[in-house]
Amino acid sequence: MAIQRVQSKWAKTTALLCSEQMRQYIPETSPFRRETVRAMLDQHQMVYVKPDLGTFGHGVIRVDKLQHQSWTYQFQIGKRIRRFSTFDSMYLQLAAIQSGKRYLIQKGIHLLKHQNRRFDLRIMVQHNMQGAWETTGIIGRLGHPAKIVTNYHSGGTPLPFQTLMSTHLSEFDQSSLLNRLSGLGVITAQQLQVHYPGLKEIGIDVALGTDLHPWILEVNTLPDPFLFRKLKDRHVFKRIYKYAVGYGRFKNKTAHNRAKKPPTR
Repeated sequence: MAIQRVQSKWAKTTALLCSEQMRQYIPETSPFRRETVRAMLDQHQMVYVKPDLGTFGHGVIRVDKLQHQSWTYQFQIGKRIRRFSTFDSMYLQLAAIQSGKRYLIQKGIHLLKHQNRRFDLRIMVQHNMQGAWETTGIIGRLGHPAKIVTNYHSGGTPLPFQTLMSTHLSEFDQSSLLNRLSGLGVITAQQLQVHYPGLKEIGIDVALGTDLHPWILEVNTLPDPFLFRKLKDRHVFKRIYKYAVGYGRFKNKTAHNRAKKPPTR
């Protein structure tokens, strides 16, 4: 059976929200509408606007409501920042960027930082050789200092979880958090599989708030296994690749000399 892929971020979000257990991990997310943008900015002061079908962090916009003498709103896309004195002027520019495509709006999470740069995590979850879900890798993604996304393809730097968390948690607490995140990976995959039975692998983008609560920013059903090649521990990537061969994503039993990967979703 072919490996199932689900592109729509909204479809995956609504599937997860069907589980009461999962709701605590999902930031408030809605289809992009004028009044929803206004209400969520009033409530949270920071939101992210993202294309429903986007990849690699392309098209993601951070929007802030500020207390400033000259402007009240600003948004950033890529490295470009624009500022506005009124909601209406800001909204018109946001809507123009979208060009009729479907976008979502999500509550912004104030991410933990490492060396004054924001970071989040990628959790790899796969069918193992017995056909059960298993969390096979967790890696950090340190954002480019001038950008709002952490993706490798947008200038982010992959780093070990322990490197990023060393200034926030003791070794014992890091281990406890890793176990919690591994469990979160499995229950996320299990819930998505209720709605999409053909899934074999997912990559979960997780933000850790300043209180260390994990938030699922989005789930990718065509995750990039080669990101884990950046880790010094080669066993992580070898296991990920072995499982991917097992469920038919790759035919080669070794990853040497493989070409560029397909887009991550």
